[in-house]
Amino acid sequence: MRQRAAVLCGAAVIAAGTVTAVPAGATAPRPARPATAAPATDLHWKKCATEDYPTLQCASLKVPLDHARPHGRQITLALSRVPHTARTYQGPLLVNPGGPGGSGLTLAGFVASSLPAKVAAQYDVVGFDPRGVGRSSPALDCLPGHFDPVRPDSLPDTPDVERANLTRAKSFADACGDKYADVLPYIDTVSAARDVDAIRAALGTEKLNYFGYSYGTYLGAVYARLYPDRVRRLVLDSVVGPGDVWYDANLEQDLAFNDRHRAFLAWIAGHDAAYGLGTDPERVETAWYAMRAALAEKPAGGKVGASELEDTYMPGGYYNGYWPYLAEAFAAYVNDEDSGPLVEAYENFGALDASGDNGYSVYTAVECRDASWPRDWDEWRDDSWDLYGKAPFMVWNNAWYNAPCAFWSAESRQPVDVANDELPPALLFQATGDAATPYEGGVAAHRLLRGSGLVVEEGGGNHGITLSGNDCLDRHLAAYLADGTVPHGDGGEADAVCPALPDPKPLESKAASTSSRGSTLHGLLGFRG
Repeated sequence: MRQRAAVLCGAAVIAAGTVTAVPAGATAPRPARPATAAPATDLHWKKCATEDYPTLQCASLKVPLDHARPHGRQITLALSRVPHTARTYQGPLLVNPGGPGGSGLTLAGFVASSLPAKVAAQYDVVGFDPRGVGRSSPALDCLPGHFDPVRPDSLPDTPDVERANLTRAKSFADACGDKYADVLPYIDTVSAARDVDAIRAALGTEKLNYFGYSYGTYLGAVYARLYPDRVRRLVLDSVVGPGDVWYDANLEQDLAFNDRHRAFLAWIAGHDAAYGLGTDPERVETAWYAMRAALAEKPAGGKVGASELEDTYMPGGYYNGYWPYLAEAFAAYVNDEDSGPLVEAYENFGALDASGDNGYSVYTAVECRDASWPRDWDEWRDDSWDLYGKAPFMVWNNAWYNAPCAFWSAESRQPVDVANDELPPALLFQATGDAATPYEGGVAAHRLLRGSGLVVEEGGGNHGITLSGNDCLDRHLAAYLADGTVPHGDGGEADAVCPALPDPKPLESKAASTSSRGSTLHGLLGFRG
């Protein structure tokens, strides 16, 4: 999934260096480790406090570009931390917001301030920008402005429109290959997992605590597969389906996002007094697609065409706290012929800035490298048109978003089998209506990680659910981080169930729609996945 101006996103994996690639579902021997991880070293922490996170510190760490050649070219990872303050010290807690392509520097401050103070005080909460991301170096930016408006309509209903979108996708892939030919073979999840172990070594600890959202769950699972004896505690929130990396995962997302978009439209119908778009969800859906068709002909403010409209409303599939703002923009356009709120919503939720260009570049590099994608465009076309009849909301937008993988220059590998019976008990969290990482993926990961506990948010549809205002979920998280407590059920899919938070209400003020903690988290979560 993608992160845009203030939104979230995505997911990925592979085998690189001296790792033995294993087909999905196969039983694999422990992959060989490189000759050495980065040696333990003193990190030079400096203050980098912000108003919200006054104790935040920053440092950098050099790691091999190719972990199979530890003395070869080095790259730099940017790190952050909030130091522990309690006498009881449980080691570093490394956090990751997902993506691939999400920056984790600020997430360290958020997690440290959102956990119960007694729990957070026992950990050094450590964030990092993965290789290629943000303040790490080199930071990828394959084609600045690739998402500048107005793009071709995502719906390829004529050969010319399809050709225009294919040209854009190939141009992006070619730009990445030309600009980063020496780097792309090492922008992948296994290399990132090797980096995680280099961070562990640099922190001077034998075992690592890890807390990942979205794609960060896959990175954590791959790390645990490679280094099970170095994992102390493992928290995975909104879990990537381990058997769907990555082409199939995106097809499954198309169906799930369509369901979530319809839930948003039904919510609007349930608040007709506020929005005046009708009480019938099907009527509201018809109005939304009529708006899309109108914008395809005449983009709002010269910025928001059909593709940009999809970009703007997709974040509502990640987090229902955005629904009141998106609904107001929709109603203003339809009822008042006022496109101003829609343009504002696009700038807030849909537009990409330079950090977004970087995030998309890393997202694409990791996903295209991590697993094989179809090279025959006919397969993409057939699959997408087949799904479009069932789930029109995001199918083609998502296809073009990932289409550079059809032309990627770096060779793809097979995904890593993350099945693991050597770990201490892990704790997983999953919402039943999550669109970005559908519920079935969390259940599958739970089965593959022996001894793990799965906490389900029943009826929830958000992506990234802990530290977002649900006290029931957060109690399980705090108990696990405090003393390793993992719930165990009666053999069903879930070991514990928490009710979802209620959907938001229409805006009465700018602060009315959602908790500040929830909106802050969802502004930090990783890029598209």
